[in-house]
Amino acid sequence: MRMCRWLAYSGSPVLLDDILYRPAHSLIDQSLSSRMGAETTNGDGFGVGWYGSDGTTPAIVRDVSPAWNNRNLREIADHVRSPLFFAHVRASTGSAVQQTNCHPFRHGRWMWMHNGAVDEFPRLRRELALAVDPGLFPHIEGSTDSELMFFLALTFGLDDDPPAAVARTAGLIEHVGHEQGVADPLQMTVAVTDGTGVWVFRYSSAGRSRSLFYSRRVDSVRALHPDLAFLRDVSEATRLVVSEPVGGLPDAWVEVPEASCGIMHGGTEDLRPFEPVYA
Repeated sequence: MRMCRWLAYSGSPVLLDDILYRPAHSLIDQSLSSRMGAETTNGDGFGVGWYGSDGTTPAIVRDVSPAWNNRNLREIADHVRSPLFFAHVRASTGSAVQQTNCHPFRHGRWMWMHNGAVDEFPRLRRELALAVDPGLFPHIEGSTDSELMFFLALTFGLDDDPPAAVARTAGLIEHVGHEQGVADPLQMTVAVTDGTGVWVFRYSSAGRSRSLFYSRRVDSVRALHPDLAFLRDVSEATRLVVSEPVGGLPDAWVEVPEASCGIMHGGTEDLRPFEPVYA
């Protein structure tokens, strides 16, 4: 099963280049040589989505070419500065390599990205799709399980309670999967944001989720590495969540526990147990 790599950044406005390209083993490096993913290469497209200072509807750029040699991504990264952005490099689990299947996905002020898969998705897709709000269904552009999960979460109340909406999404996928004889229907690490908070989830039906890490408090990392100029310029509210660590600082990262939801907002992180809910 092929998988992806992603990162979510929230904090002081920075150039995308500072996070996407400059660190050792950056996300761009991971697109070619991932160390912790199911696949070494994540070359089936990429996407970047970011908010301006007003935190309203995000801008999104997606392409089917590999991130490591895309000149447009390089150009954007050198000129776009944002306080909150998502970036994703894709390794397809079977759906077509096309622009509408690249993450992150956007609807209104929301962005969503996913690493993982709905097992036996072609068998489960029709029943899952029928659960999407009819008013939202026309906005689905691609053919991935990831985008359908996003629209299920929107249907189940993402605007009001993101953890509850994602729990219902996961619960429906497991319920439908088990009814169809799929032993372990869901594998996911998910990030979702409305431009202010960032919610992240690590869960799999088999209890063996893909890797996910968040950065320690900036003051702690700054004390350990006073030589890093980049850390002197960002606020204490700055946080990164990544599929695998970037940079050369192993002590800067904390693994998100299995079956957890993390809420990152205003420089705080709140980790809670996560379990699917079927209603």
